Amino acid sequence: MLSVEAVDLYYGASHALRRVSLTAAKGEVTCILGRNGVGKTSLLRAIFGLQPIRAGRITWENRVLNDLPPHERARAGLALVPQGREIFPRLSVLENLETGFAPLARELRRIPDEIFALFPVLKDMLQRRGGDLSGGQQQQLAIARALVTRPRLLILDEPTEGIQPSIIKDIERVIRALAESGNMAILLVEQYFDFARDLAAAYLVMQRGEVVASGRREDMDEAAVRSYLTV
Repeated sequence: MLSVEAVDLYYGASHALRRVSLTAAKGEVTCILGRNGVGKTSLLRAIFGLQPIRAGRITWENRVLNDLPPHERARAGLALVPQGREIFPRLSVLENLETGFAPLARELRRIPDEIFALFPVLKDMLQRRGGDLSGGQQQQLAIARALVTRPRLLILDEPTEGIQPSIIKDIERVIRALAESGNMAILLVEQYFDFARDLAAAYLVMQRGEVVASGRREDMDEAAVRSYLTV
């Protein structure tokens, strides 16, 4: 399980996260909801060690991560699919996937067949440059690249942003299958309420760097949560 306890994060004098806590269990999708600028991406950066925290504790599989650099967190089983995908546009699809080998022991440096079962379109595009793919295909590539690392905690930052509806459905299917395998905890940041609601086992809502609502999906007050997402 991932446990984030009372985390504070600052950018200079700006207090971006205020005593934020959450848990994420294997076999489940935990969704983080909120408008732009409320601290969702800052929370993901804190979990992955891309931004130091001022206070609190982050624990994964009973190991405190606070002092671990990002590459060590990747070796501990964390993988991040960043907002905007951030694939390498001049590398081929195959080369993009192979960048996921970095945290792996040498004997594990191969692309699992499961990747192409989840994203069959990528198998036909291995020699195409990443920058030549559509936005939806690039998002699939970004998720596949993260899965190459064999993560036990998969963190996705707004995977539906700018994606056509047909591929959103494909991404939903993949996330659901990964959660149901029971081997992985999934932390999903989203603004698209219906997508998040349909996948979530648990949720939390952020506003101004704080958690203002949280709970299990079956107990969610949808009207209240939607009110935090409207502009």
